[in-house]
This record gives sequence, structure tokens and C-alpha cells, in this order.
Amino acid sequence: FECSDCNYAAARKVHLIEHMRTHTAEKPFGCPECHFNAANTSNLNRHMRTHSGDKPYECSVCNYKSARKSTLNDHLRTHTGYKPHTCPDCTYKTTQKKHLIDHKRTHTGEKPFECPKCNFKAATVSNLKQHIQTHTGDKPFACSDCNYTAARRKHLIDHIRTHTGEKPFGCSECNYRSGHKGNLNVHKRTHKVESPKPSLVGQFLPSQTNNK
Repeated sequence: FECSDCNYAAARKVHLIEHMRTHTAEKPFGCPECHFNAANTSNLNRHMRTHSGDKPYECSVCNYKSARKSTLNDHLRTHTGYKPHTCPDCTYKTTQKKHLIDHKRTHTGEKPFECPKCNFKAATVSNLKQHIQTHTGDKPFACSDCNYTAARRKHLIDHIRTHTGEKPFGCSECNYRSGHKGNLNVHKRTHKVESPKPSLVGQFLPSQTNNK
């Protein structure tokens, strides 16, 4: 069974019918709980897990679970260290293709994700979500030791170190350590202060002669 629009061929007619929807964009299978539509039943079944919370794919190394097998495969690379997706413009490598797509925008400057409330644009969906919180005031990350809340998880992690005293960021030139990477960057500038240049005053004054 061959596709009339491309060189795709299938052993079963049902597979060809599903493939043809990639050309027609037809999505006849609708989710009964939201507005999602799928081109085939397998995609609909995967989507339904977002409602049921079912995560049948389990990691054999840790307790990670996923609703999709492809997501589990991406996760497994965090254990093996395998990073098959490489940037053609620099040495960046990643375990997931979507991360590489996001990274490439650091080279192109593309920012396709726009804020619906202002003219802010972002290179990634996660950056856009973080920005939108500046409009909503939402701070979903809460400290378990005090009433501190943060809009971003990394800010909460930085804050928690004020309770634990952990200082993971160390200076390579002295014994200074900090709980915040930003503080370390500020400290490093104290090593880069240039000594003042010698004064040039008087070096180009004309020589004095005795007029007798």
C-alpha cells in the first residue's frame, strides 16, 4: 500500500490510512475530557494518560515513571550519559532532541514564544512560563522551613541554602565559597581588578636649559 503524495509504503492498509492524515491534517479521534484531537488511536491513548495520571513505563535504575516510552528512553540517557543530539555550531550535546532545538535558538536569536499580555518573547516555552508569572504573581515554589515562596524553582534552591548553610560555589583563586552563583561571579571580579597604570605626567615635558 503506497502513498500517492510521498514515497511512504505500508504492509497494511490501516497504516496507510493513518499516514494519509499527515498530509490531510485530519484528526478524527477526539478526547472526551478536553478539546484534544488525534490522528490515530495510539496518540489519543497517550494523551488520555495526561488525564488519568497513568505512567506505565518505569525506569529500571531509579523510581522514575513516564506516560510515554519515548520520554522514558530520554530519561535513561541521564543514567548512561549518552548524548546523541549534537549542535553543529558548537560543542553542545544533549540527551533530548527538544533541548537541542531550544539550544539552537541561542545561535539564531529566534524567539517564537510570545507573551499574550506584553511584547515579551522567549526562545523556550519554559522561559515564557516563567515570564508570565511576573504578570500573575504566581509563586508555586514554597520553602518548607519558612514562608518564602518563589516563582522559579532555582530561586527556591538558592534560598534553601540559607537554611542549610551549603555553599557549593567555590572560587578557583582563593578559599571563598558562596551559596549563590551570582555572588561568586561578583567575588571573582575582586581578583580581576587591574593595578593603576603609572602616571604619564611629566614624561613629555620639554627639557629645561639654562639661559645665561
